[in-house]
Amino acid sequence: MHSELIIIPVIFGVIFGIFYLFISARNKERLALIEKGADASIFYGKDRKVTPMWKVIIINLALLSMGIGIGIFIAAILSQNLNVDEDVAYPGTIFLMAGVGLFSGYYFTKKLNEDA
Repeated sequence: MHSELIIIPVIFGVIFGIFYLFISARNKERLALIEKGADASIFYGKDRKVTPMWKVIIINLALLSMGIGIGIFIAAILSQNLNVDEDVAYPGTIFLMAGVGLFSGYYFTKKLNEDA
């Protein structure tokens, strides 16, 4: 009863918790490095080349979307031509091809970091 009223605050709470943990852990790590004598410029230095995060996100989202699309296409072929059960073909090939897309995205990102 009225469980939908609980779901929205829980989702926002989880998102807030993830960001809070990320920021607080990063802050603690940086403070520990500075206390041990590391220079603070290692966090903000322009001397090392890093691939912008937006490129990584776009590449991974694009490859994930292409993997899901190819998975749906292959599942349709499997279910219509090879008489594979649709309940097995669709989820199996979608997850398989989405995983292949993310795996290839990892290697493309790795190549981007080497080039940068």
